[in-house]
Amino acid sequence: MLKILLILSTLGCINVTLDGVDAADGIPIRLANGYDNCSGRVEILFRNKWWTVCDHGWDLRVSDVVCLELGCGLAELALRGSAFGMGSGDIWQSLVQCSGHEASINHCPRIYQSSLCTHGNNAGVKCSGALLVPNLSLLSPHTVFSAGEAVRFSCAVQRGHHVSDFHLFKKGAATPLVTQRVDSSQIQAELTLSDVETFHQGSYSCVYRMKGTSPSQLLSSPPSNYVNITVVELLTPHHWYNTSIEAPAGSVIRGHNFSITCSTQPQYPGGSFQLRLIRSNGTVRQSLPALSPSVTFTFPSAQSSNEGYYYCLYRVQLGGRTFVSRESQPLPISVRDPDPVMSPMVISWLVSALTFVVALVIIIIVARMLCKREKKTSELERETRTCVDNTYVALAIK
Repeated sequence: MLKILLILSTLGCINVTLDGVDAADGIPIRLANGYDNCSGRVEILFRNKWWTVCDHGWDLRVSDVVCLELGCGLAELALRGSAFGMGSGDIWQSLVQCSGHEASINHCPRIYQSSLCTHGNNAGVKCSGALLVPNLSLLSPHTVFSAGEAVRFSCAVQRGHHVSDFHLFKKGAATPLVTQRVDSSQIQAELTLSDVETFHQGSYSCVYRMKGTSPSQLLSSPPSNYVNITVVELLTPHHWYNTSIEAPAGSVIRGHNFSITCSTQPQYPGGSFQLRLIRSNGTVRQSLPALSPSVTFTFPSAQSSNEGYYYCLYRVQLGGRTFVSRESQPLPISVRDPDPVMSPMVISWLVSALTFVVALVIIIIVARMLCKREKKTSELERETRTCVDNTYVALAIK
């Protein structure tokens, strides 16, 4: 077959396919006499024998395909002139023409060439090596963040691979959140998530990409380990107060008890509520553990020192950090003196006087009724007596 191809080659170069090898079949490839598994003289198994490859037209594009097929990343060098020593046996004389994007060297067009190669023209390759799994770490000293903070990651690989760029991915997302281009000599990059929000909470990994022989050819590494972050955004508490019903709105009566209740949704349990009073001569703070979504601060006897603006906030510790919510809207409370007209003593006196007056009126009414009854009885007796006297007088005249 080779003799026939040699005769045909005198008429010019022609496209050929090796006997017994279909274009869809894979051709076993190995690298011999190299420094490691990803460097050496290129050899192809054909008809149960290992053939060396002629280096005519051997370039980085063909070398990329060989490296990728062997799982050795991309080509760093396309070597000619038996750089890894001369082989023996048959030489594959076909000129292999690859674009660099083929999955196998068997998918590249092959042109048989008229000029013969010797083992002094054996092709070789130095691959970058299998793409290493990068390592992702946090440059920030903690894993829990407030909304609005920046989260700094570091993505690194142990050795250089002519890295083009690094990418930060959130688990489950198809597109990177951060991309950092680097010089080909760099082996790590800082990836920063700026102004994080609660939807950024989750697990992150990174990958790096290698440059191929053409600008459009980039090979992605396996994903790194995962790093988890938590983003905390506490809700602003609500608060209200309760006191005696006779107190005007926004005020409490001096000496009366009152209470202020702080409440929030149970986002992060285990925290505490703080009540802050701002008054003319300073600030007073009180704190109670958040055993439930709301707590009540009680004041048994209102005094002038309780007058001012009250604010509620929620505090919680997560990941070794203390997080504080925004303060609630101000709740103004004034302390008023009791109304002297309606003071308890005056009310007691009024009640006593009213009771006395009512009792006196009842006594007078009863007395009058008794007097009227006695009066009627006396008049009846007088009339009877008069009647008797008149009768006596009449009888005497007869």
